[in-house]
Amino acid sequence: MNGSIPMTAENLTFVKRALISVSDKSGVSPFAEALQKEFGIALLSTGGTAAGLRDSGLQVTEVSAHTGAPEIFDGRVKTLNPKIHGGILYRRNHPKDEAERAANGIEPIDLLIVNLYPFRETVAKGGDFAECVENIDIGGPAMIRAAAKNHAFVTIVTDPEDYALILQDMREHRGAVTAKTRALCAAKAYALTASYDSAVAEYLRNQAEIPFQKIKHFAIGGVLAIEPRYGENAHQSCAFYQTDTDGTGAACGRLIQGKPLSYNNINDADAAFSAVCEFPADQSACVIVKHANPCGVAVRSVQAEAYGAALRCDPVSAFGGILAFNQELTADTARQAVEIFTEVIIAPAVSLEALEILASKKNLRLIIAKPAPRNQPGLSVRSVQGGLLAQTIDAQLFDETQIRVVTKRQPTAKELADLRFAFTVAKHVKSNAIVYAKDLATVGVGAGQMNRLDSSRIAALKANEIAIREGGGASPAIGSVVASDAFFPFADGLIAAADAGVTAVIQPGGSVKDQEVIDAANARNLAMIFTGMRHFRH
Repeated sequence: MNGSIPMTAENLTFVKRALISVSDKSGVSPFAEALQKEFGIALLSTGGTAAGLRDSGLQVTEVSAHTGAPEIFDGRVKTLNPKIHGGILYRRNHPKDEAERAANGIEPIDLLIVNLYPFRETVAKGGDFAECVENIDIGGPAMIRAAAKNHAFVTIVTDPEDYALILQDMREHRGAVTAKTRALCAAKAYALTASYDSAVAEYLRNQAEIPFQKIKHFAIGGVLAIEPRYGENAHQSCAFYQTDTDGTGAACGRLIQGKPLSYNNINDADAAFSAVCEFPADQSACVIVKHANPCGVAVRSVQAEAYGAALRCDPVSAFGGILAFNQELTADTARQAVEIFTEVIIAPAVSLEALEILASKKNLRLIIAKPAPRNQPGLSVRSVQGGLLAQTIDAQLFDETQIRVVTKRQPTAKELADLRFAFTVAKHVKSNAIVYAKDLATVGVGAGQMNRLDSSRIAALKANEIAIREGGGASPAIGSVVASDAFFPFADGLIAAADAGVTAVIQPGGSVKDQEVIDAANARNLAMIFTGMRHFRH
């Protein structure tokens, strides 16, 4: 069906009978009223939908009266009947189908309006297993798939937003629906059932605690939530499909003010909010992200001070960046934040005074988002040429039982706190990741380099730039700690950090050159911890 479709008798289908069975009843009564009163269409319906249509003054035939078979098993079986599926599936241009339809007393069903039991919503609200299973729709998907398969003759409507489209078609074509509209609705119908089934499959897999890779067929589906103007670049189209039933995370948050989110905004906001949510809510944390990499992170007892400490790390990169907070955004923080250009601010809540302050920046995007529980398991999926690459998300920092000090010198309590902080940040920096931190704030970040030595040198350079901006004093890297997302393959990266002034190191360990790296640390009186867990992030 390439190119334009001429409006001929061959691709127009007239509607004489419609079956309506919906869980989402928004807009269905006025739609059905237009079908019956404007076009004289006979209406079939089930249960609560039929009652609602009758209350609107419409003439409706119950499906059970149409089929001659009662609803049974508490409504589990009502539309699974040859008089329903035969009326949907028979081919109007096949003489044999027409003869069988007539011989079996099957009446045509030309329009099907169906949406599905609220399975995702039931899971999201915390329904128990039995309730969730009862909200797995059977008859609905069967009818939808049948009508979509036979869309050469039947129109399937699964989205209330399409009611206006159907009525427009029918008004323009004297009660008929065009082939183009039927094809669009059929494609949307199969997408709906695929997404719906993927949610059921994932729920059942999780309930049975089955590793995802043990399931041969991987299903993933979502609901269109955001449609930015373009993707990473202007020539790319894009959309965000929500898969998370509990609405956690930046992309599922509520845009309070500012322009619509772009692809890059969503990607960066997700990186920032995921990182800031690593820190407990009783600590005021701020993460500043630019191009999906943290360029400043800090934890303080006061939020505005956390923002100031994070900004200090790299204010040049912070320009046009994303700010993320793990506590309600305060007025003091908002006053500081509007002093430089910021694309997005994201927090779990915003004070009224902060809202008023941020309102002065009309283009600033402000998102209120629900944090995901810390260390929540789940799947990460990305596309590669020819398929999808899936893995469990990186939900841990390290196993407390596996960490060990491998140097002669033990870290001090202060160093240990900074080491944990730095390693948490390194988990969210693109590999090869090197993070210098001091007093629970980053002072240098080296990200995304092809070797760890360059990352270490870049992080030291960033720390030196702080000293230059502040009047040429000592680099804040002196007395800092360093975290590496993966092991040092050689001693050179560690030596570069030591030359910059670090006093303690945290890294996974596991290199064949570990002893060389340990010897270099001992020679410089550094304390070093091996975590046994790396955090590559590509």
